[in-house]
Amino acid sequence: MSLKSHIPNLLTCVNLLCGCLAVICALNPDTYQMQMATYLIWLAAFFDFLDGMSARLLKSYSQLGKQLDSLADMVSFGVAPGMVLYALIQEKANVGEEWIAYFALVIPVFSALRLAIFNIDESQSDSFRGLPTPANALLIGSLPLLFERGHAGITEIIQAPSIMAGIGIALSLLLVSKVGMFSLKVKSFRWKGNQLVYVFLIVAAVILLVLPYSALPIIVLLYIVISVLQSLFFKRKKT
Repeated sequence: MSLKSHIPNLLTCVNLLCGCLAVICALNPDTYQMQMATYLIWLAAFFDFLDGMSARLLKSYSQLGKQLDSLADMVSFGVAPGMVLYALIQEKANVGEEWIAYFALVIPVFSALRLAIFNIDESQSDSFRGLPTPANALLIGSLPLLFERGHAGITEIIQAPSIMAGIGIALSLLLVSKVGMFSLKVKSFRWKGNQLVYVFLIVAAVILLVLPYSALPIIVLLYIVISVLQSLFFKRKKT
């Protein structure tokens, strides 16, 4: 086995390490630690993107890499966002409402189901069925930063424990749904065939510049809406 074949697995392990650190931060829920959990989930997503890209560029695919990637994603994009949401609900809950926080545990459970389905479904190479776990984690993981520095009107609504629990349940169901989601993976850098991806990335960059602290939840929600509309459009077109 050549040295280059280990590069994607090394990046996957860094993804896993970021996820573990995010869980530790979420279990020590002061403002600084919760924001660190947000940044670590973002960093895990970045390394998850890099390991996939490096595997394609180096043509170093393996069953070991596939299984390692799923195990790392389970921690970084399943357990970590679940713990973040659990800590946020606990923090905002009134006396007697703390039990609502346990609804956050549906996120790791449904993330595991999502990853298992993805591993045995060979039709999800160019597009996805159901919300990808990294997108879900980015949305949930961004909530601490949104609550601290985001738009006041948005945060006041979302901060209610029952609303946060409802968001967690809705996103968990979307993880295992059959709704088609477009992939951000590009096999070439040409415009043709990648128009949707490039337009989405440009719009996402604009949102990031205009609303830096509220951007990621909005971008993920935009991704979901575009995917649903695209899925409905192609269904109608086929019929």
